[in-house]
Amino acid sequence: MRRRIVRRIRPNVIAHDRSRPDRPIRTNMRSFRRRSAIPFHPHKEPVLEIRHGINLARARALLARERDAFERAMPKSRARSAEAAQHLLFGVPLHWMRDWSTPFSLYVDHARGAHFTDIDGHRYADFCLGDTGAMFGHAPEPVARALAEQAARGYTTMLPSEDAAWVAAELARRFRLPYWQFALSASDANRFVLRWARAATGRKHIVVFNGCYHGTVDDVFVDLADGRPVQRDSLLGQAHDLSAYTRVVEFNDLAALEAALKDGEVACVLAEPALTNIGMVLPDAGFWREARALTRRHGTLLAIDETHTISSGPGGYALAHGLEPDLLVVGKPIGGGVPCAVYGFSASCAERAQHAKASAPPGHSGIGTTLTANMLAMRAIRATLADVMTDAAYAHMFDLAARLAAGLEQTIARRGLPWCVTRIGARTEFQFAPAPPRNGTIAGLQLDGELEHIVHLYLLNRGVLITPFHNMMLVCPQTSAEDVDRLVAAFDACLGELL
Repeated sequence: MRRRIVRRIRPNVIAHDRSRPDRPIRTNMRSFRRRSAIPFHPHKEPVLEIRHGINLARARALLARERDAFERAMPKSRARSAEAAQHLLFGVPLHWMRDWSTPFSLYVDHARGAHFTDIDGHRYADFCLGDTGAMFGHAPEPVARALAEQAARGYTTMLPSEDAAWVAAELARRFRLPYWQFALSASDANRFVLRWARAATGRKHIVVFNGCYHGTVDDVFVDLADGRPVQRDSLLGQAHDLSAYTRVVEFNDLAALEAALKDGEVACVLAEPALTNIGMVLPDAGFWREARALTRRHGTLLAIDETHTISSGPGGYALAHGLEPDLLVVGKPIGGGVPCAVYGFSASCAERAQHAKASAPPGHSGIGTTLTANMLAMRAIRATLADVMTDAAYAHMFDLAARLAAGLEQTIARRGLPWCVTRIGARTEFQFAPAPPRNGTIAGLQLDGELEHIVHLYLLNRGVLITPFHNMMLVCPQTSAEDVDRLVAAFDACLGELL
């Protein structure tokens, strides 16, 4: 029997089924699922459904209208989607690409700077930027030029190019860690960091924060449910229990972190400086200072994943806020969107890693891939560090992100909605909660895949793209004030139709 939802403003936890983006599902966090059930009362008359301050009947009617408008405006994308379905599993080259709010895939013709154009000729202001991969703009000219030059000189040899030494020295200067290695993605880099940490410490356990995401790293797909670690039930083909060696605590909970570390069995804490994949969760004042002290006290390495929080400045969140990790990862944007990632070691951590490698028997370490640190990627990283990730670029991005956050806040306040806006550097997010969440559980309760799809499609149909996963927006060095104002105006118009 279907349940009716009575008028009640409440947190609602809806995630996306990546293979069926049109079908919201309950989150995999089991404790959330139990809280979300509302009983059915057959004797009561149907009442108005309100969620996060929004009239759902009106919202669903708006979604139907916007889907129809999209379909009529995109004949070429519709045709390409039909063709692709003949040979692409799920109809797309990566099933995540079905997470967009569109009835079928939007096909891109070209992208440059802060904009892209689809194959039907529509131009968009892009605030998704490849979910951070193009955080410094699409096809930045220094990177495009460097890649064209390197393409004539070779792609990969499994030998170092001269760019490698320059890049490592610049990374050491910029991030204040002396030793560096490379990977093809942040997923790989985080996976390798966990191996190095375990090898260096001789410990098996790790700690992550509830609601985290560090790429497709098996060890981190564990959530906190009723106070204990529980493997995510959305994982495909999982053969062993990931919770055996992964401990999970809430972000900003120093007491829980100390309890997880006190037995001396934890190799490392792997964390983003701010959670960015369950909405956005910022650290409390002093949290990282105390957390760093705890890891040192218990002999645990601290690994910081800056793949998203590189939006905080040229040296990431760690440099901007005085955080001193033992290991640091930067992925997606570090090569201007070319597949690559970097990870750095403190001097003491590097010494322990070298000892572990020297002490191991001959054979594969489980770290590295053949195309890692190829010449094309190294040239892209060099161009990005030298000419794209500049102080001037960040100053522009921060100014525009502040303008965006202020515009969203003013719009939400004027419309009287119980929502908030959270920002970290060039990265901004609006969240369906009256105040910024302090941990992953609270952040998860405000996620609403259905409402997100409605807002996202409305914006897309007006030439503005934001990230399909929750409500993240990035500005890049080429973003203009006009782009920001266009997004805010479209957002305001959307709320006007939803209320």
